[in-house]
Order: sequence, then C-alpha cells, then structure tokens
Amino acid sequence: MEKDELAGIPKEGFLKVSSPKATSLSGQQKTALIRKGNELFNAGDYEGAKRIFLTTGYTDGIIRMGDHYFKSKEPLEALRMYWMAPAPDKKEMVLENMARVLHKWLKEGKSPAK
Repeated sequence: MEKDELAGIPKEGFLKVSSPKATSLSGQQKTALIRKGNELFNAGDYEGAKRIFLTTGYTDGIIRMGDHYFKSKEPLEALRMYWMAPAPDKKEMVLENMARVLHKWLKEGKSPAK
C-alpha cells in the first residue's frame, strides 16, 4: 500500500532547492548571457531564460522568473526561484499565501460541531 501512495511523488521530491553553482564566466560572457536571458524572457521563452539566469546567478532575472511563476499560479516553482535568488520578502509572501490556503482547507475539512 505504501508503495502505491509514494508512486506519484517525483523522485526529487516536491521542491528541490539549491543555490546556483558558480560558473567560471568572464564578465563579458556573463553580460552577454544575461542579455540573451532577458531577450528570451521578453519573447516568452521562460525555460531558456531561467536556465541562463540560474547559470549566471543573475538575481534580478531569478526574481523575475519567480514573479512569472507566481502569476502563472505555480507557487512551488515561484518559491524555489525566490529561495535561490535570494528574495526573502517574496519568499515569505509565497509561504504566507500557502499557509492561508492550507488553513482554509483544514478549516473546511472540519465537521460542524454538534
């Protein structure tokens, strides 16, 4: 029974959070990649932009990705981006929203007092 319950969980878990690894890019290479990431983001290629922003450790771009995921109703991915940026205020905002949702679900799940 336990295996069936765990079958739907991704092997990496629900939320994989790690800091971007430092890359050995020159300042010129990093600037060129960030510009390309911004172009991709503006063109709607969010996954391409995210790869570049994470590779370069471009905090503003990672935060913009978090904002995109939050607006797209993908709070776990938004939280991941905010955590990696780091953007503590935005991270706290997502966590507070998640807590409110959980509170509401728990409240609705209670049977009325008799």
